[in-house]
Order: sequence, then C-alpha cells, then structure tokens
Amino acid sequence: MTIYDISEKAGVSIATVSRVLNGACNVSAQTRQKVLSVIEACGYTPNAFARGLGLNSMNTIGILCADSSDLYQANAVYHIERELRQNNYNCILCCTGYGLEDKQKYLNLLVNKKVDSVILVGSAFIADNDAENDYIREAAKEIPVLLLNGDFDCENVYCALCDDFKSVLQATTTLIENGIEDILFLYDSKTHSALRKLSGYQSALTQKGLPLRAEYMQYFPGNHADLPSIAEFLSAVAPAVTYRAVVAADDNLAIGAVKFAHKKGLSIPNELSIIGYNNSILSTCCEPELTTVDNRLETLCHHIVNTLIGILNDNEMPQKVIFSGELVKRGTTF
Repeated sequence: MTIYDISEKAGVSIATVSRVLNGACNVSAQTRQKVLSVIEACGYTPNAFARGLGLNSMNTIGILCADSSDLYQANAVYHIERELRQNNYNCILCCTGYGLEDKQKYLNLLVNKKVDSVILVGSAFIADNDAENDYIREAAKEIPVLLLNGDFDCENVYCALCDDFKSVLQATTTLIENGIEDILFLYDSKTHSALRKLSGYQSALTQKGLPLRAEYMQYFPGNHADLPSIAEFLSAVAPAVTYRAVVAADDNLAIGAVKFAHKKGLSIPNELSIIGYNNSILSTCCEPELTTVDNRLETLCHHIVNTLIGILNDNEMPQKVIFSGELVKRGTTF
C-alpha cells in the first residue's frame, strides 16, 4: 500500500494525501476526513522517511542522466545540482546509459535509498513502447518524479521541456524564406526529443509546399562526440544528395557539418548554411560561429528545481510547462 493507492481510493491527488499526512491547513474538513477514512480502512502506515510523519526528510534528490559525457546532459546536471545545493538539498547522481534494464535498475536503487525525489535528465528516459515506461510509473507511486525535456503524462510526474518541434520548424522555415530549399536534417538518436525535431523539420517543408525526401533525413549512427566521423558521414552522403543547408539535432552534429564544409572547400554560409541545436559552448568554438537554437536549458533547470521545492513543500504545482526555443543567428547562416 502506497500513498498513490491512498490517493486513488480517496479520489484525490497525491499532493492532497501528502498535505493531509502533514497536517496542512489548506485541505477541507470533508476531504481530510475522506483521506483519513481510507488510511484507517487500509491500515496504511507511512514510510518512516516520509515527510508526512513530520520527521526530517532525507534532504537528498536523485539525478539520473543517460550519458554524462553529453554536453547537454552534463550542463543540465551542473545547473540542477547547483540550484539544489542552494536550496540545501544533497544529490546522488547515477549515469545509466541508454539500456532499459540499467535505467530501471538505477531508478529503483534511488527509490530504495529513500531519496525525496528523482530528476530524470533528458527524453531518453521515455520510450515509444509505453510498457517500457512502467518503471517510471512505479517510482512515481513512491516519490515525485521530475522529467527535464521529456513529455510524460502520469500522476506525480512533472515535466519541463523546450518545444523542440516548434523550434526546428522555425529554424527550417527561416532557411526556406532565405531562398534555400534543399535542406538536410541530421540526427543521431531516436529519442522523443530527436523525433520531435525531425517532425518540426518535416512540417516546415510541408507548410512551404516542398517535398519530403527520405534521403534528406539522415540518421548518423556513430558517436556524436566524434566530429571527424560526422564529417566523413556527410562526405559519404554528399554524392547522392545535393543540399544547400544542414539543420542538425544538436551542436555536435552541426560542428561536424562545419568540418565537412571546410574539408570540401565549401564557403559558409554562401554554399552551405548550418544550424545547430542547444546553443552550447561549441557554437562559439568554430569559424564561422554557429547559428543554433537556444533551448533555454538553464531556464528549464531552474523551473524543475522550483517545481520540486514547491512539491516538497506541499504546494500545487503545474505538471507540465513548455518553453519556446530561440534561434541565435551567427555566422553559419545569412
């Protein structure tokens, strides 16, 4: 029997059950009695570490990321850990890799260590096969789960994300309106975020009456930190596909495209325009500097931590907030 079960039986939210257990005053007498009656009937005893007993929490938050060498995930962990520390919370970081079994194992490990909450960094934790998301549902029955840049509808799961679809749609549309129609989309994962970016690219072409051509949507199967391999991949694609621009799903891929252009002697942006994604430090480490989408990472992390603190203080918090990205124009586009 968990707090999730109590909320279902009483017909109220988990946050309401938590407020009843905490003795909070902002619960009506009728609702309080309904929850207490269910607790009594079920013989529910809150976990010894639960905030509802009025004891100290563990003051510890679990953070899961798939790959700490990934610039986006590493920066997210940095911002989240810093904000949590400022709010007097400790962190336990687990790097899971991308396999389902390992993601399940580490999430269960953190729940069993009685952390107050878990933050999942990135959409890699959400699977297209919905049954593979059950491990998140199970964890959310015990503690709040927060998801950075992923979209998942579930009780006690809170999401903050950038609108990847709209951001790439706008970036691609900008190229088209500048007279460039042969645009290659380059991506290296099939996460929810990457597929939303791909969909944004496709929608931009469709809205402008341009054909969708499979050969112009290229999946790079290698390590996105291996920039020379990205350049070699584009060299292999180039003989069969003639394109005037590259829209990349992240800055690493875009920098690989810059290296490809230099290798082929292509003038940037006159012969090849390039747009990246994430507005990472890499965007100012190439020549010319990279036009890229700022996906508001620091803002997302700030919102995630604020939401978490609100939840742990038994406040009602929005379950999903979507931020708009911003195209930052630099030297790789007109």
